[in-house]
Amino acid sequence: MADPLEKIKTVAVASLARRALGWPARMLFPPVCAGCRRQVSQPGVLCGACWPKLRLLEKPWCPVMGTPFTHDMGEGFLSAEAIADPPPFERARAAAVYSGVARQMVQGLKYQDRTDLAPWMARWMVRAGAELIADADVVVPVPLHWRRFFRRQFNQSAELARAVSKLSGLPFSPAAVRRVKLTRQQVGLERHEREENVRAAFRVRPEAEIEVAGRRVLVIDDVYTTGATVRAVAKALKRGGAGTVDILTFARVLPGDFRADESATI
Repeated sequence: MADPLEKIKTVAVASLARRALGWPARMLFPPVCAGCRRQVSQPGVLCGACWPKLRLLEKPWCPVMGTPFTHDMGEGFLSAEAIADPPPFERARAAAVYSGVARQMVQGLKYQDRTDLAPWMARWMVRAGAELIADADVVVPVPLHWRRFFRRQFNQSAELARAVSKLSGLPFSPAAVRRVKLTRQQVGLERHEREENVRAAFRVRPEAEIEVAGRRVLVIDDVYTTGATVRAVAKALKRGGAGTVDILTFARVLPGDFRADESATI
């Protein structure tokens, strides 16, 4: 019979060895706050100064648009936005309001190559989109046009989608939707200009129709601003045979907060 003390010693030694191997990496690359990059105790956390600046979206919210209500309006109550302009997708959810630290994280991922943020942003997304993930069959990112991808070398939406897929166990289909039109940057465009900019910009590849046909597709993007982009993607997926489409983003510009002339707005 094996000595239990020997087993305990072996586990303890192995644990110490793992920590020792990790020390050089922690010395060279100490974990930093996902918001301000101050040094923190472990990767992916916010420091005490940044945490209060992250406004997570919580229920009660519109069951379609995911926009928060000030108080519980009762089951099935829809926001004015959902009633006045019904979307081509079934449900949209976001983890945080696009302000403060959430804005810094989105812009860090998108413009400063902070791909290390994607797994931590995805954790909050999985929390916010739990009901969508439970129903989904496949995860699809909003695609970049190949020219923009060539310049940037990565797609921030795909980085988030890959992390959501890994955390949820859902299949990841990064090439199901293609961006067939090189659109202008949405920054600085009015709402109607954004819609026109992405009109007919997306298409499900014929060889990828089998990946979405009849399935519930979860579309991932970094931020929901006016919804023009994800609406265009949802329409393309529906034309490609998708059964239903849900939208999950890290951040959301709340109705009434959108300003086309605000340089910090995606």
